[in-house]
Amino acid sequence: MPEIIELPERPYVGVRKTITMTSFNLVGDRIGEIIGWLIERGAYPAGAPFFKYDSINMAADRLVVAAGVPVATPVEGEGDIFAATLPAGRYATVSHHGHPDQLIDVTDKLLKWAAGQGLTWDKTADDDGTEHWSSRLELYNTNPAEEPDMNNWDTDLQFRLAD
Repeated sequence: MPEIIELPERPYVGVRKTITMTSFNLVGDRIGEIIGWLIERGAYPAGAPFFKYDSINMAADRLVVAAGVPVATPVEGEGDIFAATLPAGRYATVSHHGHPDQLIDVTDKLLKWAAGQGLTWDKTADDDGTEHWSSRLELYNTNPAEEPDMNNWDTDLQFRLAD
C-alpha cells in the first residue's frame, strides 16, 4: 500500500543519459562503475542505488534518466559523473518485491492511487507531453551479486509531491 513520507535532502553522485526503454543499460550498467569510483576516492554508498527519471515522453520513447548512488556527504563529480542533491520534501512511496519488469504496473498503481487521493506531483509538462519531474526515483535495495534472481529483488518507488 502506498504511503506519504517526508525525506531530507540527500546528496548523490550519478550519470545522466537520454535513453529509450530498450537502451536502459546505457545508464543502468554504470551503477557498478559509480560505486567503484566512490570507493577509489574513499567514499562509500549511503543507501540503495537508484534511477532518477528527470524527463519522460513515453509516446516518443525518450527518457532522461540518471543512475545515482547516495553518499553521506557531498562528493565532487569528475568527467560525466556529476554530484547533485535529491530535494527534501514529501514523497509518495511504495515497495515492490519482484522482477523490475513489473515496475510499470507498480508505477501505474502508484500514480492512480495518488490521483484518487487528490495529490499533485512535483512536475511540469511540455506541449509535446514530456513530463519533467523534480524527483521520481526507483531505489534498488537488492544487491545483484548477493541475489542474482531478479524475481527476488526489492525496489522502492519514491515520487516527490508538490509543496
